[in-house]
Amino acid sequence: MPSGTELLASPEQIAKYEPVIGLEVHVQLATNTKIFCGCPTSFGAPPNSNVCPVCLGMPGALPVLNKHAVELAIEASLALNCTVNPKSIFARKNYFYPDLPKGYQISQYDQPLAEHGFVEIHVNGETRRIGVTRVHMEDDAGKSIHDGFKDSERYTYVDLNRSGTPLIEIVSEPDIRTSDEAHAYLTAVKEVLQYINVSTCDMEKGHLRCDANVSVRIKGAEKFGTKAEVKNLNSFRFLKMALDHEIARQVALIEGGGRVVQETRLYDPDADETVSMRSKEHAHDYRYFPEPDLAPLRVSEAWMSSIRDQMPELPASRRKRFIDELGLREYDAQVLTATRAMSEYFEKAAAASGDARAAANWVMGDLSALLKQEGKEIEDSPISAENLGGLLKLIASGKLSGKLAKDIFPKMAASGETADVIVQREGIEQISDTGALGKIIDEVVAANPKQVEQYRSGKTQVIGFLVGQVMKASRGQADPAVVNKMLAEKLS
Repeated sequence: MPSGTELLASPEQIAKYEPVIGLEVHVQLATNTKIFCGCPTSFGAPPNSNVCPVCLGMPGALPVLNKHAVELAIEASLALNCTVNPKSIFARKNYFYPDLPKGYQISQYDQPLAEHGFVEIHVNGETRRIGVTRVHMEDDAGKSIHDGFKDSERYTYVDLNRSGTPLIEIVSEPDIRTSDEAHAYLTAVKEVLQYINVSTCDMEKGHLRCDANVSVRIKGAEKFGTKAEVKNLNSFRFLKMALDHEIARQVALIEGGGRVVQETRLYDPDADETVSMRSKEHAHDYRYFPEPDLAPLRVSEAWMSSIRDQMPELPASRRKRFIDELGLREYDAQVLTATRAMSEYFEKAAAASGDARAAANWVMGDLSALLKQEGKEIEDSPISAENLGGLLKLIASGKLSGKLAKDIFPKMAASGETADVIVQREGIEQISDTGALGKIIDEVVAANPKQVEQYRSGKTQVIGFLVGQVMKASRGQADPAVVNKMLAEKLS
């Protein structure tokens, strides 16, 4: 239960309303230096060490636009299906806060970098398209650190290392209707930006942050309700929880005869509630005007084409190809395209083995379990994709059984050797030779007359016991399919 005094609506009351949600996603671009100066963007440096006159807002210091930041922003815009504008304008967004040394943020206002895109999401078996209004570039503010009370006084420290780091803000259309859809949208945005290496999207380092604009209206109504903005949601879980709470709060207000106030709110995860922060600003409150120290940003068709040509295949396209060309199930394709590294590893393993379905099963099963056990990401896999493919080829050729392959797999991880090397050294190749197997089968049949008699009297399921004895006698190297066939023929 929330700790505040505000009432929340019941599920029956909420069911009468339709939420209208739009997300503003702030993403730090993966550059080595800041957007308007040469200071490093490295995380974890001593406070106020990655700074210079430009990002400290010193008088007379002039910004110089980072070309790589622009290229990453263009890549992100193209990946989000946006139209990149040939001309965009940087503007000053004026507001005052201790961690904003210039007293304004350099952003883009009425002429952004890109517009009119979309993101496809999949929720509850349905596919929906969420519009992207705009993608614009801006610089980040610093960080205020509130250190509680000392000697009855409250202290706040300011670290300006983050001031001037390059951001893009991705603003969605108000097309989202549930917290699940919001979660799916943010997941899809993060996935595609990580795929193209535009950003690490590491929420713990502040590389991905989200604000949510939320309103409710009676189902069937066309007019939007009054919206509240929930700021600085820094986890997927908190996004969903904050939206569910805010929807219930707004419905309860309306059902109780009150009205929703346009304001900015913060989400308190400990209390599971949103709390009022300040009245919501309007655009004119920021007194936007064109940044006089930066020329308009012009993107030529040739420059944009060169950026587009260097982009990797996007996850949605790769997912479809895995299904259509490699015959994977939709679920498997979804898992294997969750990250670019995972999809590339799988493709190499599939190519080396010649069997995409087998490669998919091993990557999602044995390999994922091994990586989880060792606390590693797939980029650091101790078994290369080519070596995994080689193991699968031995299974397909009949030289290894599935059981023997699972025994060899951890040895490959520990040594870095190929399956062929381990098989030859340890002599553990699967036995398919009927002559060699015939001798073992004769010995098993002679040693188990009771089970042989049971089989011949109609209890044919006992053959499983006899197959197991043959496998044991052969140290697991017998081909189970050949053993089953030979045993059935002998006992008949």
